[in-house]
Amino acid sequence: MRHSEFWSVMDDVFGPVYARSLASDLVIGGLDGRTAQQALDGGEPPRAVWEAVCEATGQDEAVRYLHRQDPQGRRPGRSRPRG
Repeated sequence: MRHSEFWSVMDDVFGPVYARSLASDLVIGGLDGRTAQQALDGGEPPRAVWEAVCEATGQDEAVRYLHRQDPQGRRPGRSRPRG
C-alpha cells in the first residue's frame, strides 16, 4: 500500500474531512500510542497504519481490504463496498 492509497481509502471510508481529523487526533495503542499521522511521519508502513486504524475503529473485513478494489468502484464517504 502506498501513502496515496492509504489517504484514498481513508477518504472513502471516513470522508475527507473526518479522515484527516481521525488521522491526526486518534491515538492508537497498536501504533505505540501514536496517531496515524505520527506513525506515517515516523516511517511506519501505510499498510500497518491502515490495519491499526481499522482495528481501532472496528472496521470489518470488507473495509479492511477496500484499498484492493479499483478506485473507480469505490464511492467517497461510504463505509461499506457494494457487493
